[in-house]
Amino acid sequence: MPRARASWDYNPLGFCGMLKSFAGLRAFARRRWVVLFVLCAALVATLIAWTAARVPFSSEILRSRIISTLSERLNADVELGAVTLRVLPRFEVRGEDLVIRREGSGDVPPLFRIEAFTVNADIMGLWRRHVSYVKLDGLEIQIPPRKDDDKSDDRDRSAASGPHFIEGRQVVVDVLDAPGAKLVILPRRAEKPPKTWYLHDLRVESVSANTAMPFKAVLTNAQPPGQIDTQGSVGPWHRDDPGHTPVQGQFTFKDADLGVFKGIDGTLSAVGTYGGSLDRIEVLGETDTPDFTVTVSGQPVPLKTKYHAIVDGTNGDTRLENINASFMNTSLTAKGGVFDVEGRKGRVVTLDITIDNGRIEDVMRLAVKTPKPPMTGVLHMATAFNLPPGDEDVVDKLALNGRFVIERGGFTDPGVQQKIDTLSQRASGKVQVAQPRNVASTFAGRFVLDNSVLAIPAVSFDVPGAVVELKGQYALRQETLAFAGELEMDAKLSQTTTGFKSFLLRAVDPLFRRGGRTVVPIRITGSRNQPSFGLDVKRVFTRRDVAGGN
Repeated sequence: MPRARASWDYNPLGFCGMLKSFAGLRAFARRRWVVLFVLCAALVATLIAWTAARVPFSSEILRSRIISTLSERLNADVELGAVTLRVLPRFEVRGEDLVIRREGSGDVPPLFRIEAFTVNADIMGLWRRHVSYVKLDGLEIQIPPRKDDDKSDDRDRSAASGPHFIEGRQVVVDVLDAPGAKLVILPRRAEKPPKTWYLHDLRVESVSANTAMPFKAVLTNAQPPGQIDTQGSVGPWHRDDPGHTPVQGQFTFKDADLGVFKGIDGTLSAVGTYGGSLDRIEVLGETDTPDFTVTVSGQPVPLKTKYHAIVDGTNGDTRLENINASFMNTSLTAKGGVFDVEGRKGRVVTLDITIDNGRIEDVMRLAVKTPKPPMTGVLHMATAFNLPPGDEDVVDKLALNGRFVIERGGFTDPGVQQKIDTLSQRASGKVQVAQPRNVASTFAGRFVLDNSVLAIPAVSFDVPGAVVELKGQYALRQETLAFAGELEMDAKLSQTTTGFKSFLLRAVDPLFRRGGRTVVPIRITGSRNQPSFGLDVKRVFTRRDVAGGN
């Protein structure tokens, strides 16, 4: 953090007045009054002489001294505009257009840019090398990217780079205020925009290059927009590689609007801690979104997460070491990251997600419009999650590729469940039961989501007496079904009905028997609310194994 020489607002006449008040006591003789007056004058003279020896009473000399001191201590190229010095009624230094670059960096953006600064100090503080107050207007800190070939660990770099910190006894700034400051993390690739943090209020205490400096700040997060309150410490300043400057603290993130991302909505809050260095920050946090909504369904669910992430400040990439999320009665774990995409604006989110003993109705609440989910059951799922950058709706650009198992699955629509129950009854050859019992199904298969269409290359579900194998797709936006496959039953076709129909079906029983079971080609079409189950007549004689792809 750049510093200029400070000034003081000490009033020696006040000290003299104090001494004179003692001289006014009647207990003192006139001789002692004279002695005290001389002592007071000597003290004032001594302070003036000390000040003259340490503080240049010329603005131009002071400007030159600031430049040379900062250049030497920070190993940097320094530019400085006008400097003014005022001694009375209080000592104050003002400066403009301070720019600090890494030595020999050429056209690389400067580490520090300050539009104006004000320095105040008092005599006793300067005696102890303390500056009471500094204000920086228009502060901009730009952290350069780490070199591509710099892949050694911090300890290796520490040994190779020599002294990291500024040597010698340092001046300490008791309080530093920087309203409207900016912290800019520069990317490796020139075509990528930098990561910018706008710090509305920044206060740093005990500012010195060789110590950790406590700070408090209020800043606005860009995406999703919201206010972050943070406090912690930063430093000691790493002179040779500013990105390795240590940082640690805690944060509170309030009222973040997820509606800026097309396809989802909700208000997110977060708390957490962070530590590491400016170019590699490790974050442990928790989020709470009581109204998380996928707009295609329009149904909010309470979403909570705990996460461990590592942020690479040199390129903005975030590695998600672990995420634990929960909504309603379902929990999931995930790991992956948020990474730069070459040639495109924005970043891609890639995750590996696992759900064990979740609930299918909770997941469907996020994707289906109806208030009552179509299915219930225990869900096990593993999927790759890929969300590329772009302005498209989340449901249109999200890509999934995984497997699932639904145990004890049932349908909430009475008509659909009745068809499943009847299927199980007839497939078992029990056609005389007036009221079939509710049966649970086990579903298993693979799925691929792309461009808001859920393709299922293979899915099977079984009920007592029957197994169904299908492949097809479900359109999320239109909520339409298009599946084809085969129904395998223990019973013969003629055993699934009674009377004259049973007699007629005996003639075709051999046509559908395979391996001791009845195999019937079927199709499922229609909408989610009104699915249509039927015999696929075209495939009765072709004997194509749709589910197997033969």
